[in-house]
Amino acid sequence: MQPIKELEKLNDYQKAAVLDQSEVCIVNAQVGSGKTTVLISKIMYLHHVKKISYRDMIVLTFTNKAANEIKERLLSADDGISKEDLVGFGTFHQVALHLLKDELPVEKMGYKKDFLVIAPDEELDIALPIIREKKLRIKFKNRLKKRLEQAIAIQDEAQKISPYQDDIFALIVLLTEEKKRQNKMSFADLIQNATALLADDQPAPRWIIIDEVQDSDQLQLAFIDRLKGTDTRLFAVGDPNQIIYSWRGSTLNVFATLIQKYDASERTLPINYRSSRSILEAARCFLKDGSDLTGIRETGSKIVVKNQYNPFNEACYLADRIEAIHQQGIPYHEIAIFYRTQNQSRVFEDVFLKNNIPHEVSLKKTIRDIPVLNWLIKLLRFSINHDDWSSGIDVLCNKEYGEKRTEKAARKILKEPAADQSELFAKMNGFVSHCSEVKKPEEIYHYFELDRYIRPTASTYGEDKASIERLLKLIIDYIEEKQMPLLEGLTDFVNSSALYGINILKKDIDSHADSVKLMTLHASKGLEFLYVFIIGINYGLIPLHMKSPEEEAEERRLFFVGMTRAKDVLELSFYTNPDDYRVIPGESRYINMIPPQLVANQLAKPAAAVNLQELKKQIQAAKVAEEKAQSAAEIESAESETVIAEPEKRVRHQKYGIGIVIKEDETMIEADFEHYGSKEFIKAFSELEYL
Repeated sequence: MQPIKELEKLNDYQKAAVLDQSEVCIVNAQVGSGKTTVLISKIMYLHHVKKISYRDMIVLTFTNKAANEIKERLLSADDGISKEDLVGFGTFHQVALHLLKDELPVEKMGYKKDFLVIAPDEELDIALPIIREKKLRIKFKNRLKKRLEQAIAIQDEAQKISPYQDDIFALIVLLTEEKKRQNKMSFADLIQNATALLADDQPAPRWIIIDEVQDSDQLQLAFIDRLKGTDTRLFAVGDPNQIIYSWRGSTLNVFATLIQKYDASERTLPINYRSSRSILEAARCFLKDGSDLTGIRETGSKIVVKNQYNPFNEACYLADRIEAIHQQGIPYHEIAIFYRTQNQSRVFEDVFLKNNIPHEVSLKKTIRDIPVLNWLIKLLRFSINHDDWSSGIDVLCNKEYGEKRTEKAARKILKEPAADQSELFAKMNGFVSHCSEVKKPEEIYHYFELDRYIRPTASTYGEDKASIERLLKLIIDYIEEKQMPLLEGLTDFVNSSALYGINILKKDIDSHADSVKLMTLHASKGLEFLYVFIIGINYGLIPLHMKSPEEEAEERRLFFVGMTRAKDVLELSFYTNPDDYRVIPGESRYINMIPPQLVANQLAKPAAAVNLQELKKQIQAAKVAEEKAQSAAEIESAESETVIAEPEKRVRHQKYGIGIVIKEDETMIEADFEHYGSKEFIKAFSELEYL
């Protein structure tokens, strides 16, 4: 490892940021400017040149992907690093969990050291029974998870007044007490409790390094401030143009707040290495201040804008387009399709599957998404933490698995175990004493006699059993890798599955498999591809229906993020006939915000606006009339001795290939294709080419 040589690879702006020794340095990193390279170079420089131990650094990220990338690159570059050296490298929640488990006195907060971490959905599971039992008046229960997140984040007592005049803050107090009783912490609790327990005499890190600092919320800023000792230096990198999580609490004022609070020095990384100049120039239109984006690459091709009839037509078009791109030597993994909402991926998955286009969808199927595994993980949670009543009740009264008790009966079993004996409860109660030395996954399976509880007569029995066996093996492998005793390792696994959503069914979207990547605009952040297709740029999708100027600004930043993932080719599309009634037909204003000289339009151009329902009625009436006329013509033709053959018309379709025209009028055309049979098209939207 030669850090000086590594520095020589950096441009002047990057090098200045790495060498900056200010107490606090905030780096404004333009999109595609090598932010991660600078951050990792800074860590290496501090360790190898300034002789700062990795254990004296706290490195905070906002995603597991970013944290893993940093650790993997450090481990590959430096043979002398152990994983223990990097315990302070991770997401905010991961680092807070490490501090609470290993360094801070959680007992002062009313917790035991073996506390469990719960995801937001599980916090909701605890809150709902409290509302019923205490008869609390809570409005907008369908948005309770979001309301809880927002209310919990409010620290100022004077601001704890419900805008809906309900009992939301009374619920927060009761929820906090119940979580302590059950020895559970939510994601927000991890940050809040770590912040509260960090004492002035706590050993402070020499350096705090933060990635994507613009995404910080108030809880995380308070955590950073408390973590920072008098002599601690802070280095943070981010881009205000990529704030796309304000609904999670991130704020536009993070840069200004940090600079003012710590009298920080400011650095910039202004040079984009990723995208062509055409793409950068188009993306610039979506920045609030219209600031310049400096790129070093050539102009490149224009932005392609296509008018698609509907999502199915577009999926067929993209299947052919992507295959053609791949035939030119472009790997599938360099091609991505972005959309605004997750349900937009379904039609593309179906069409790509039929056309043998390898693809991955950025949708994690976690333990919680699989009913039998969600039940099993709760069974294990209660088995290692008998205070976890919400999990115990869910296990006993689950409608699909277990003993299928009523909630009232389940509560009675937990309160008075001897009154109504439950074999499954007895198994969970005895797990710690009977299974502390278990080494094999099948031992856990047989101990709980799980065959009795996973519907052996159901059609899904085989699949459920295989899922359970796979999860138990994953747990045992995890414990062996961590070299922990079973109970300690199981607790650690349960916490990890809550924090990171252990992905049971498929690989993450960032895998190196050669496949087309399908993902939402939010999921695209931090990635890059040679070819990017952003679909559904209709009002109601891109942008979504908005209620405030702040939401409008965030939608624009989100679109900016999506555009700047493209290196060479960017194609945008909108629908004439979107499937969702809430989506407005025709392009949204985002299309028209791009200067015409940067755009290569490939739009269908109907003569006038079309009322599709009326057009459908007209077509059906015309077909009936045509069939009658055709029957009469056939009779007349049969009586005629001379048949005059007309020359056949041929057409080409992007999906179906070359076909022969069977019928045609002013509105409709029908053609026969060799491998697909007869197909009818509305002329205005068919995109057929006459040969």
